[in-house]
Amino acid sequence: MGEITMAQALNRAIDEAMAENSGVFCLGEDVGAKQGGGVFKITAGLTEKYGENRIRATPISETAIVGAAVGAALAGQRPIAEIMLMNFVGVCMDQIVNHAAKLRFMSGGQTNVPLVIRTTTGVGVGFGGQHSDMLEAWFAHVAGLHVVTPSNAADAQGLMRSSIDCNDPVIFIENILCPPFLKRSYSPPQVPSSDGMDSP
Repeated sequence: MGEITMAQALNRAIDEAMAENSGVFCLGEDVGAKQGGGVFKITAGLTEKYGENRIRATPISETAIVGAAVGAALAGQRPIAEIMLMNFVGVCMDQIVNHAAKLRFMSGGQTNVPLVIRTTTGVGVGFGGQHSDMLEAWFAHVAGLHVVTPSNAADAQGLMRSSIDCNDPVIFIENILCPPFLKRSYSPPQVPSSDGMDSP
């Protein structure tokens, strides 16, 4: 395998999952082909492959993005919702904490919410004060949520596949400072498949 960035590894994981399961789809601001496949190019090339119904560019409304994803998950889909930068999760905390995380418990285990919420953060790259907080501790204290943050490309690909396969909501945090995210490359010894991996 050649060298890949973390962003490319995430793209591969999502591509593989979408190819295997027609219920997997992505939604978020700027994720479509017309917008370039996301600000970090995680969904680049996927609109052309799977169409605009499965790569859905949304208006700037984090509440609507997560609310729609929760509804889709309840209806049997496996949405991957992108909240562009982690600070923006504050806007949709109700949908994440009081709905996605709690509905399995509130239904007595009769329903699941198989949802991945992708978000990116990191300091020192000029994002600004309202774009750089590390808020994973907020979510680690919420029953019903899984929280993952990979540190390399191999982990990113494997954890994304496991997150998509998980029947509970997963907050998937991409740290722009973890090499290699965009510019630096890394040749993983072996990118694991989701086969045999435990869900996060």
